[in-house]
Amino acid sequence: MIVLNARTFTKILTLVSFTAMIIVNALANILPLNGLTTGEVAALYPNLFTPAAITFSIWGLIYLLLACYIIFQLDIKRKEDPAKAPLFSKVRLLFCLSCLANILWIFSWHYRLIALSMLFMLILLFCLIYIVTLLNKMDLTTKERIFVKLPFSIYFGWITVATIANATVLFVSLGWVAFGIPATIWTIIILAVGLFIGMLTTLKNRDIAYALTVMWAYSGIILKHVSKNGFDSHYPAIIITVLISLLLLLLTVIYLIITRKRKAY
Repeated sequence: MIVLNARTFTKILTLVSFTAMIIVNALANILPLNGLTTGEVAALYPNLFTPAAITFSIWGLIYLLLACYIIFQLDIKRKEDPAKAPLFSKVRLLFCLSCLANILWIFSWHYRLIALSMLFMLILLFCLIYIVTLLNKMDLTTKERIFVKLPFSIYFGWITVATIANATVLFVSLGWVAFGIPATIWTIIILAVGLFIGMLTTLKNRDIAYALTVMWAYSGIILKHVSKNGFDSHYPAIIITVLISLLLLLLTVIYLIITRKRKAY
């Protein structure tokens, strides 16, 4: 009879959770679930914040990096620092919870239970916030930064914007008129809030990968607004707002690079 210790059990659990998440996400679009792909559901709730379809290709990168994390943490030959072990175990458990939230989000989204999907998106977001907070407490090795911190930084950056997008869809589904504020102004406000959260989080965590992910999402928004298949530049105020947001995020990244080099000397 094989007896697994707690650490080994959580490692195996992460593999099972990740595999289940990948399978559900794949089948959701292959079948598709409830007769609708993930993108087709989003199209049922048109708004000015949702980025171009190509932007969602980042999920491929996120899942690839998470797969690298799974393989890295399963490596039995790697000696885990005893001081970090308890925190890494918490990260694994939180990751498992995030996978469950991701799966439940897929089902609620495809069955157009938008309010419920918002709940699961928030659970996913809070899991990632907690994971990143735990990782920031550790003195990570180079390999741990690449195979643990990087995957979660990019995942966290994308889910930050995805949460805002999900909230926007929720408001559209409820027919909320935003106190009579025009859609253009309301979208500019949402973009500004997203920018503030993105810059604050980037500076707090000194996380360039997170900032670049938010920039990717905002680039997708501007792409949709200038595309002939999108809004064909009908909302110049939104385009200008996104351009300013991208510039400020870029300056934030440059600031982190410069200050990091100064610390190195």
